[in-house]
Amino acid sequence: MSVIGKIVPSISSLNFGRINAALSNAKRRTYFTYTQELSQPLNRSPEVLTANQALEKCLKSDSTVFIQGAAATPVPLINAMTEAGKAGNMKNIRVVHMHTEKDAPYVAPECKDIFRSCSLFMAANVRQAVAEGRSDAIPIFLQDIPKLFHRQIIEPDVALITVSPPDNHGYCSLGTSVDCVRSALHNSKIIIAQINSQMPRTFGDSIIHISHVDYAVKLDTPLPEHAAKAPTPQEAKIGELIGQNLVEDGATLQMGIGSIPDAVLAALKNHKDLGIHSEMFSIGVIDLVKRGCVTNNKKKHHKGRIVGSFLVGNRALYDYVDNNPFIEMLEIDYVNNTHVVSLQPCMTAINSCIEVDLTGQVCADSIGTRMYSGFGGQVDFIRGAAEGVDGRGKPIIALPSATKKGASKIVPTLKAGAGVVTTRAHVHYVVTEQGVAYLFGKTLRQRAYELIKVAHPDHREELEKAAFERLKCMPAP
Repeated sequence: MSVIGKIVPSISSLNFGRINAALSNAKRRTYFTYTQELSQPLNRSPEVLTANQALEKCLKSDSTVFIQGAAATPVPLINAMTEAGKAGNMKNIRVVHMHTEKDAPYVAPECKDIFRSCSLFMAANVRQAVAEGRSDAIPIFLQDIPKLFHRQIIEPDVALITVSPPDNHGYCSLGTSVDCVRSALHNSKIIIAQINSQMPRTFGDSIIHISHVDYAVKLDTPLPEHAAKAPTPQEAKIGELIGQNLVEDGATLQMGIGSIPDAVLAALKNHKDLGIHSEMFSIGVIDLVKRGCVTNNKKKHHKGRIVGSFLVGNRALYDYVDNNPFIEMLEIDYVNNTHVVSLQPCMTAINSCIEVDLTGQVCADSIGTRMYSGFGGQVDFIRGAAEGVDGRGKPIIALPSATKKGASKIVPTLKAGAGVVTTRAHVHYVVTEQGVAYLFGKTLRQRAYELIKVAHPDHREELEKAAFERLKCMPAP
């Protein structure tokens, strides 16, 4: 018999009288009075329902729903939530999440009085709704998101997650997305879990005992995938410049998903003893592991293991991390903690952005006043690398010198209303396909000089004139 629907025999003899008494006299999840640790087996089992049954039973007007994100986005539960909200004529349901995959039907115009999305890091599926005022976004560093739950700033009534099937001891895995999920679950009144055999079982902070789940939905669905894209010539050149000039043997790397990080990884095939400590990583890392380039042997913490917090990629990546003790998926307030990052040897943080002004201010979350994504982990890692205790950290901002339409991404001033994610004081290296600019310790006119050198040649004269107008002097080395 599956452990869903029964208690693991090895714990059945323990004395749970105090918990049972509380459960019989109070709300369903009052066992959190006794433990908030999701790895603690409890004398209870989830009720097995369909997605629609679970959401119809739990969803109410004026409630707050937390949704797990990235590759673990519980798409069937989201669809059922949307249907339940509509069918029940519900109102004012707050839906809190980081980056989610696939469609977000709850932000459709016809749902504006039923649901209001609140993004902790925005994905493409909610941008239009935020721009039109139907959804919200919270500017926040990734490392700080768990505090929102632990400090009861956000108190979820219902949490929707995807987990792997329970093992013989009753333990499921949060799989590809640990990030802020544990903190949200600790503070949620009801947990609804999609039990999905296609979710990889990962090590680290990902375990949750089945007894902490209130309603289990047994449904296998493929995880959302992102196919790797071939880098443009500009992106390939950026990867080459970073790989040849800024990544040392033995360095610890942080990089996100996308063509530029993939181009950097492709340029590291002759490096040795690299380590990975990153909020997320892509399939390109696995190729470097197989080539013997990534060993994590120089790390003093989590030596010999890759550290991440969430994943989104392709099936090959999910298959690689499944049941693989070489990979540790840890909570985001640890992985992205600036001090923890600073302890990694030769910490090399590679992040991208939307535009950089001539003084080094970096906009990464908005296009003018239009919100595009979020703060994410950029500042967490840029500052952590800069504070590297070994003095060898390298904080890197990487971007093409121009947009696909030919507009310069190095600009005299940021667009009106654009947000500064990484301040000019945080920035050390800025890399485009034109070269590497080093800004640390530089004056404003020196910074302008360095940035104009790595701007697209078509825009350099215009940028020089703009720099003179702004600084009242010519850029100079």
